Amino acid sequence: MQSILEIAIMSTFTALGIRKDYIQGLHELGIKVPSEIQENAIPILLKSKTDLVGLAQTGTGKTAAFGLPILQKIDVTKDEIQALILSPTRELVQQIKKQLFKYTKYANDKIFLEAVYGGEKIDIQIKKLKRTTHIVVATPGRLVDLIERGDIDVSNIHTLVLDEADEMLSMGFKQDLNRILKFTTGARNTWLFSATMPEEIQRIIKTYMDANAPRIAVNKNALINENIKHQFVKTTIKQKTNDIISYIEKRGTERGIIFCRTKLGVQSLCHQLKEEGFSVGALEGDMQQRDREKAMRAFKNERLQYLVSTDVSARGIDVRGLEFIIHHQLPEQLEYYTHRSGRTARAGKTGNSIAFILPSELERIHEIQKELHIKFKEVEI
Repeated sequence: MQSILEIAIMSTFTALGIRKDYIQGLHELGIKVPSEIQENAIPILLKSKTDLVGLAQTGTGKTAAFGLPILQKIDVTKDEIQALILSPTRELVQQIKKQLFKYTKYANDKIFLEAVYGGEKIDIQIKKLKRTTHIVVATPGRLVDLIERGDIDVSNIHTLVLDEADEMLSMGFKQDLNRILKFTTGARNTWLFSATMPEEIQRIIKTYMDANAPRIAVNKNALINENIKHQFVKTTIKQKTNDIISYIEKRGTERGIIFCRTKLGVQSLCHQLKEEGFSVGALEGDMQQRDREKAMRAFKNERLQYLVSTDVSARGIDVRGLEFIIHHQLPEQLEYYTHRSGRTARAGKTGNSIAFILPSELERIHEIQKELHIKFKEVEI
């Protein structure tokens, strides 16, 4: 017997056009109600062959918004790559592949996915691509390598997704993106998702996408979750680490991520916290892929209580139940504040986003308040 909840979930996703076998997979993942981006994007992407521009942050349910329509459009009788999803980091690529795979758990058709990214031997990935592959999730750099070597055929793709497009540009993938967009011209549709719309993104939209492509913007105010308390503590360079230690000690068993601007900052703070006996791991760009994955796994599985990370390295983290985010330094880019804070207060829970600032950075707090329409409260440790 189906519960009333199951029937409600089914009718909600069914109304969007999602097949029953995929809804079963969503149900198992605890995805009960479509998010705003899913509600708006899925019907458009299922019903028509169209380009699409989505303005949405991490944590808004983008992966399902583009992933479910892609899965439903795959023709399993064809042994060819039909969809290509580009994302900025290895972690995000792995995460997207994993999510899509989970959606297909009860699917009637067997859909084959592969992930390709730097940091793993290219020969292993080439070998995997020789098997039946319907969907490829990739970082731009590795994909260009594979195309230029003639080891991947993207001539038959009908859907190209640019996920976190602004992040791909800020990480220096502009040239690679342009080459991929030129390689894959033809009857494909491009679905672009970005947290912000800088000039470069608008240029890509203008050059490679249909001028009449529907645009969906998740309510800007909803991007900053109302369940997050924004706080700051005035400190000094000398006192900052001690203040952070006092803060996390008071939070007891609560879990959180501490953001630093630089790799060196991450290494130094992680070392200091370990010396004090905290259960903490680091995540930064100079680490070996194997070590990054080990740290991510340990944090996800709650073997680590805290993670110290740079902004880019944290892009692949999707960990629920984090009670707080600490800003060791405020980020240079405004959207990074949104990305960082969005790691807490997921799934209707509350969370704290706390910045440890020098008195000279008070002006930056006012700027963030004004730009993001949020209110910071000064607290003492």
